[in-house]
Amino acid sequence: MSDLRATHDIHTRRFSRNLGVALALTGLVAIILGLTVVKVKRGDGMERFDHVVRPSIESSGS
Repeated sequence: MSDLRATHDIHTRRFSRNLGVALALTGLVAIILGLTVVKVKRGDGMERFDHVVRPSIESSGS
């Protein structure tokens, strides 16, 4: 009753490729998350996009 067959070569290659894509996506998400956490903790640009005119960020050239 046990109909076990050896894994075909295409399944091994497909798993390897899928694992590579998963690792690449995980790395990209980790980089973006890390950059976001660092930016939020440092407070860079926190007052730029709140739709309120702030004299501290207005350019003096205009």
